[in-house]
Amino acid sequence: MQIKCFEFSPIQENTYVLMDDQQSCIIIDPGCYFDSEKDELVQFIEESSLTPMMLLNTHCHLDHVFGNKFIAEKYKLIPKIHMNEKKILEMAAASGLMYNLPFDSYQGELEYLEDGQKITFGGDSLEVILAPGHSPGSLCFYAEKSGILIGGDVLFQNSIGRTDLPGGDYDTLIKSIKERILVLPDQTIVYSGHGPSTTVGREKMSNPFLQ
Repeated sequence: MQIKCFEFSPIQENTYVLMDDQQSCIIIDPGCYFDSEKDELVQFIEESSLTPMMLLNTHCHLDHVFGNKFIAEKYKLIPKIHMNEKKILEMAAASGLMYNLPFDSYQGELEYLEDGQKITFGGDSLEVILAPGHSPGSLCFYAEKSGILIGGDVLFQNSIGRTDLPGGDYDTLIKSIKERILVLPDQTIVYSGHGPSTTVGREKMSNPFLQ
């Protein structure tokens, strides 16, 4: 499995494209806000001869769903989220106005992912890990064979997701990180929703929120 990261929008959100050796791809958290960012994502997909198979959201805060409608319509995909994120998605457009970032939010059909569900992709699979606290239905996607975790805004390098947004809870987030993320192998690469990647082992040792 290969992974490509794009940093999109004024909020500097990480959008990920996972690719297998059959030229299929999964788009996770399309945060493309400006038309130029949408063009950049499409250009990469086309130049790499990729076929988008799925659209996944780790959670539905506005910066992670800016591009949901565009990607869903462009590639005829139905966003897959946890059911506890439905209300967050419904609030996204209003949140955009609050932050002076208006956008056309996705309002169509949804498919719901459950904790422990396996998403087969190429020669690997993504395990769905429910890790609430930053958002009520925050999901992480763990590819054991490839040793990677797409973590959304749960865990960052030397930091954790904020918990002052609607549905956030600090104690719940810490519990999620310790019981769902830090139990993974130390060498697991964590690709976060913002900023650089890290590893489970590094955050165990040095993250000040987890000591």
